[in-house]
Amino acid sequence: MKRGIIARSAFLTIVILAALVLLFPFFWMLSSSFKTQVDIISWPPKFLFSPTLQNYQRVFGEQDFLRYFLNSTIIGISSVGVSLVLGLPAAYSIARFSQKRLSVFILVARLMPGISFLMPWYIIFSRLGLMDSYTALILSHMLIALPVVVWIMSSYFASVPREMEESAMVDGATRQRAFMSIILPLSGPGIVTATTLSFIFSWNNFMFSQVLSMERTKTLPIAVYNFVSYAEVDWGAVMAVAVAIMTPAIILTMIFQKYVVKGLTMGAVKG
Repeated sequence: MKRGIIARSAFLTIVILAALVLLFPFFWMLSSSFKTQVDIISWPPKFLFSPTLQNYQRVFGEQDFLRYFLNSTIIGISSVGVSLVLGLPAAYSIARFSQKRLSVFILVARLMPGISFLMPWYIIFSRLGLMDSYTALILSHMLIALPVVVWIMSSYFASVPREMEESAMVDGATRQRAFMSIILPLSGPGIVTATTLSFIFSWNNFMFSQVLSMERTKTLPIAVYNFVSYAEVDWGAVMAVAVAIMTPAIILTMIFQKYVVKGLTMGAVKG
């Protein structure tokens, strides 16, 4: 009995310490967004201070933040949507016909650093006159979203019993009809998982937008640069922008958390 109490206490202590380590940066970012520049850079750090909304006023009042938000939303939704249209049939084909080489190729494309694609993308889009366009950013963000969709959904489709679609095909349905009517409705948690993760990766992407976008298609992560100059960094505004960028991703994750967990545990990570 005593050993059980000690073990539970030790486990609880480890969990609390791990949570503090993980959550402290978020706490520091959130609190700094309500501090003045003097309070942020003061030493020792100030945990008790008079909060101010000046940082958020500068972000939403002086900068065209809503346009950056709209650009990120359009690019994220479009890249994930096209990735689903292309990736779901590809993942089904990999799962049902054991196309291991294609699966490895897509996984390698996901593991390769994005900067290796940056120069070819820049040359292609500049020659085609697509710089600072939604098309360039959507296609580049698909390098992130499409492998994630295929990787997750191929494992999920493999966990769906073949008998369910075979019975539909025996009744006269084509394979395409069985895929649309049987497999996709049963794969809802996996699709939500792939969609959520792909959108978050696209939403937080900095590198492609930094090189391929200009003023018209600038996204939220690039907006941070508006508060960084040669002379100083407006840390309060930077923290406020970081909070504004993270909030939609956190809300999206909280809304679909149940489905994401279900999708990962029901086959999305099975080998």
